[in-house]
Amino acid sequence: MKDEKILKAKDIVKEATSITVLTGAGISAESGVPTFRGKDGLWKNFRPEDLATPQAFARNPKLVWEWYEWRRKLVKEARPNPGHLALVKLEEEKPKFTLITQNVDGLHKMAGNKNIVELHGNLWQIRCTRCGSVEEDFNVPLEKIPPECKKCGGIGRPNVVWFGEIIPMSIIERAIKSIKECQVMLIVGTSGVVEPAASLGLLAKQTGKVVIEVNLEPTLNSTLYDLTILGKSGEVLPLIVY
Repeated sequence: MKDEKILKAKDIVKEATSITVLTGAGISAESGVPTFRGKDGLWKNFRPEDLATPQAFARNPKLVWEWYEWRRKLVKEARPNPGHLALVKLEEEKPKFTLITQNVDGLHKMAGNKNIVELHGNLWQIRCTRCGSVEEDFNVPLEKIPPECKKCGGIGRPNVVWFGEIIPMSIIERAIKSIKECQVMLIVGTSGVVEPAASLGLLAKQTGKVVIEVNLEPTLNSTLYDLTILGKSGEVLPLIVY
């Protein structure tokens, strides 16, 4: 599979001392994580848009948590794939490395990446709706649904960004800062449709960075990037990194 594009990407990545990576659902799908959208992502005939909202949680927190319990069980059985591990290797080698992810499954952290910006939160974190404290809990199933805060007894919610909610500005600022300071940006397994992630590659181009895209099929922004390599991230990334 070592075509000219991969060899060129390998050279670019090798020479760079600062790299920012953006990952989406594609890299997790290769580990068997469902996208939770469309037919295969339905649970009891509910769409994610019906459940992943503040309004749904206010109406029926138990129902929302039952859906997240189902999701957590599916995700817990997944393991990092060679694409995840290649990004760990990249972080170990580069003086400056930031991994921005749209995924909430925690697989990058499990693989060993450390400097991670989780745009949409983390499925394994619970945030108190009263005091705001966040704690990790990898138990499946949880001891109690909905869970209670260990500090104040308030109701806990998944620490993820729901439909109708805004990504905290501190998270956006970290992502933008890493792009402005990098030399090369890798965009992996994302369709480039969901904002604000969809615009991050464009920001990289506007600030003079080399942008390399790895995806199963071309995206709306592919023609704007320096290189687009079509294929599975679990196959392509190891060829670029090792």
